[in-house]
Amino acid sequence: MSAFRYEAIDHAGKTARGVLEADSARAGRGVLRAQGFTPLMVEPAGIKQASRPGRSTLGRKLSQREQAVITRQLASLLIAGLPLDESLSVLSDQAERDYVRELMASVRGEVVGGHSLANALAQHPRDFPDIYRALVTAGEHTGKLGLVLSRLADYIEQSNALKQKIVLAFTYPGVVTCIAFGIVAFLLSYVVPQVANVFRSTKQELPFLTIAMLALSAFVRHWWWAALAAIGVAVYAIRTVLAQPGPRLSFDRWALKAPLAGRLVRGYNTVRFASTLGILTAAGVPILRALQAAGETLSNTAMSEKVDDAIVRVRSGTSLSRALGNTQTFPPVLVHLIRSGEATGDVTTMLDRASEGEARELERRTMMLTSLLEPLLILAMGGVVLVIVLAVMMPIIDLNNMVQ
Repeated sequence: MSAFRYEAIDHAGKTARGVLEADSARAGRGVLRAQGFTPLMVEPAGIKQASRPGRSTLGRKLSQREQAVITRQLASLLIAGLPLDESLSVLSDQAERDYVRELMASVRGEVVGGHSLANALAQHPRDFPDIYRALVTAGEHTGKLGLVLSRLADYIEQSNALKQKIVLAFTYPGVVTCIAFGIVAFLLSYVVPQVANVFRSTKQELPFLTIAMLALSAFVRHWWWAALAAIGVAVYAIRTVLAQPGPRLSFDRWALKAPLAGRLVRGYNTVRFASTLGILTAAGVPILRALQAAGETLSNTAMSEKVDDAIVRVRSGTSLSRALGNTQTFPPVLVHLIRSGEATGDVTTMLDRASEGEARELERRTMMLTSLLEPLLILAMGGVVLVIVLAVMMPIIDLNNMVQ
């Protein structure tokens, strides 16, 4: 049986939507008629909503929180001994959002039809990325799907928490920057022109700073749209250039060496790499396949290139710690912990420790950077306002001296 999304009306004319299981769309319509509904639409749950006119496609994707919750619940049900199809049915019944309910029903339909869970998830690549499906495949092959999903849920939750902390840390500096630009724009577009009218009536010679400020004020008032257009074009051009492999690789190499930000980029990617590699090795995935999958999670192409070099070295017989150490890209702590794990035969535990340590270090560096940015932004804002005030006050002081 397969899962079908339906839309029907009852005898009172009310519209009902949901998911049902049937052998075919025709059989599904028969089920609805037997229940007293008039079917308007019955289609496989896997069909995207974008194919249906008049229906918004917003929100047609699992959020990170929903993905973590689904993974955690599925792991708990499987560890408790519930069969996979019944576990997916429970997730579908308990889903709060229609899309999640339809998604779980579609996955269950594929599983009931004889497909593996990984193959069923492959029908929804936007909701379940390659690394997610690779871990599910490893769990199915080793017979430890529940344990693998439990570790995967831990990984998703920790990754979401880390992203949230970083975003919250940079929220205050971002708000201060926006307010500063707003205040400066108000002063240049309204306050400075009002004062300029007074200066024109006196016909006195204005200081250079005031002349420059008046010219900047005129530009802001008359050409602000051109400035916004230029910024938009510049952003589009930069994104287009960075979409090319060569420029993107050069930029990522520079990002690793950039002051302050370089350590954040390196630390964030190291956490993702170590966490993913730890989950894969714990699931029994071969080291070469695990390295390849972990490298695909890196957002920095320069570090991903170094992982490819390490894979070549490991394939030729080099140990993992030496291969990663030769790249001179990953933190020495990660390399040392992996070497210790190789000596004790417990690489997975050492990878988990390395991931936790790098996550704490990344949080510390993020807080330190934001603590430096906040006073610097306030000082910069104060400096700009001071220049504007001086440009306004200097002619007034000169005029006062002339009157005396």
